[in-house]
Amino acid sequence: MGNSDATEQLTILIAEDDDGHAKLIEMHLREAGLANPFVRFRDGQEVLDFLFRRGDGMQRRTGQSYLLLLDIRMPKVDGVEVLRQLKADAELHKLPVIVLTTSDDPRAVEACYALGCNCFVTKPVEFAAFAETLRRVGLFVLVIAAPRINGEPSHPLSN
Repeated sequence: MGNSDATEQLTILIAEDDDGHAKLIEMHLREAGLANPFVRFRDGQEVLDFLFRRGDGMQRRTGQSYLLLLDIRMPKVDGVEVLRQLKADAELHKLPVIVLTTSDDPRAVEACYALGCNCFVTKPVEFAAFAETLRRVGLFVLVIAAPRINGEPSHPLSN
């Protein structure tokens, strides 16, 4: 099955502080057939600045569809706080979020779903299992539709 127009317009945001994991995520999503653009963030503050259009760095575009692959354990602002701020915003709460993390702590799973994540995926430690998990995430992304983020964020929460 090829990418639909909606999927081709989807920009995949990867919030992952580990360079090796970030490269593997992109490589295996490409192998699953995704040709979408990727934007990588090394910490939670970078993600928030991009989405809330703060600071001097790259900022999200109006009318663009995004999917966020979010690690929980990141420097500056952790993934749970990123999720909390996104889902509390009147415009950004629509952004689909897949938590992709090494944590399998049931409390983390519960907290992320309570805050509004759309999917929680535990990254396996073993390489082959990690690669297969990423391939499956890629196949999932091929068939989903995501809403466009059109408006401005409401008043961003301070850190």
